[in-house]
Amino acid sequence: SVIIIATSLGMEERTPTRLSIFSVQPQASVELSRRHPIASWLCAMLHCFGSYILADLLLGEPLIDYFSNNSSILLASAVWYLIFFCPMDLFYKCVCFLPVKLIFVAMKEVVRVRKIAVGIHHAHHHYHHGWFVMIATGWVKGSGVALMSNFEQLLRGVWKPETNEILHMSFPTKASLYGAILFTLQQTRWLPVSKASLIFIFTMFMVSCKVFLTATHSHSSPFDALEGYICPVLFGSACGGDHHHDNHGGSHSGGGPGAQHSAMPAKSKEELSEGSRKKKAKKAD
Repeated sequence: SVIIIATSLGMEERTPTRLSIFSVQPQASVELSRRHPIASWLCAMLHCFGSYILADLLLGEPLIDYFSNNSSILLASAVWYLIFFCPMDLFYKCVCFLPVKLIFVAMKEVVRVRKIAVGIHHAHHHYHHGWFVMIATGWVKGSGVALMSNFEQLLRGVWKPETNEILHMSFPTKASLYGAILFTLQQTRWLPVSKASLIFIFTMFMVSCKVFLTATHSHSSPFDALEGYICPVLFGSACGGDHHHDNHGGSHSGGGPGAQHSAMPAKSKEELSEGSRKKKAKKAD
């Protein structure tokens, strides 16, 4: 799983894709690895083990515990080195070849689903009735890398708080949250489905969606249509509809019915002031 995640790191860092919340230009990531190799290596380790670090933080376990696995660290470091320092970029070009890239994307989603299931099972041992703890642990297990993107940006000398993953959730982050809810319901026996069946069904969903989005170079989400129906019912407007509403109101401020209504009181005030001025003039005469 480490080599899958580390290889996906190379595709995230050196191509302007949306595998994570941030987009890095290829030349910028190469310059970072040349000028600041330690910072680049730390970013790679966060991409590989960020979900484990966040899960340990939530459950009160040592954050550095996973770094005691020397084989995983060495394997991730080897993949990082090949991605950025392989002669003629041969390793990177092989990874970016679309059929190979689709295989790695599919394998990454398989790992993601298993991490969500394992994280919820682990949290259930600590908090048997802590539904929110189990959901949070499964969520960070599945999308911890994206949730730590702002901290990873600081290591690269970049600060973009407007790219917070909570504000702009990508498809993997949303899917991890929904998957964590499903696995929590299954773990607490509220969902009458076996864990193996749920893992298989959710894995097929994640793999098919992510492979399709990657193959078509699409940044949309399969949840957009569903959220378009649910959000107006629950929250009164569609997700992300505030900005659209503001722009819509601004574009029609000059000629819409609201503008005419707001212009009427202003006109009446001017007429009243003019009438009072004339009355004062007559009295003075």
